[in-house]
Amino acid sequence: MSVYLVDTNFFIQAHRATYPLDVAKSFWEKLSKLALEGKIISIDRVKHEIYENEDDLKDWCIDNLPNNFFKSTRSIASEYGKAVEWAMSRNDHYTQAALAEFMDDRNADAWLVSYALAHTGLIIVTQEKSEPAIKRKIKIPEACAPFDIKYLNTVGMFRELGESF
Repeated sequence: MSVYLVDTNFFIQAHRATYPLDVAKSFWEKLSKLALEGKIISIDRVKHEIYENEDDLKDWCIDNLPNNFFKSTRSIASEYGKAVEWAMSRNDHYTQAALAEFMDDRNADAWLVSYALAHTGLIIVTQEKSEPAIKRKIKIPEACAPFDIKYLNTVGMFRELGESF
């Protein structure tokens, strides 16, 4: 069974644009079910990004996700170092601001890649799309490529899981 590692934008874009909590209740019920079954997980850095906002999404996460949903990134320093090393090797392509954002300890992106690197077989779920030519931001798909980490968007994840709502 594949396990899907979800990015912050998985939740925020769903909440704010695609599947509002008050309209798409079956979507959020499905997420809770998948989380309880251990089919989707995330990391502490994503939790911090979501919990920065005092809103309905934070409340939903507190009320509907299992206590072990957001995994600790404490033990993946070595893998984080590999992700940072890869980013620094691309300093001729990305702007200094893009590199600084990717390596910012509070930004979940490099930590997601690192967590997937540390736990073979995880599939990252992000709404980011591959844009290798851009220089202003390191997108998750570009950071996944050198490490052969698979990534999908939300709909791709549901299709792979054979789930609908």
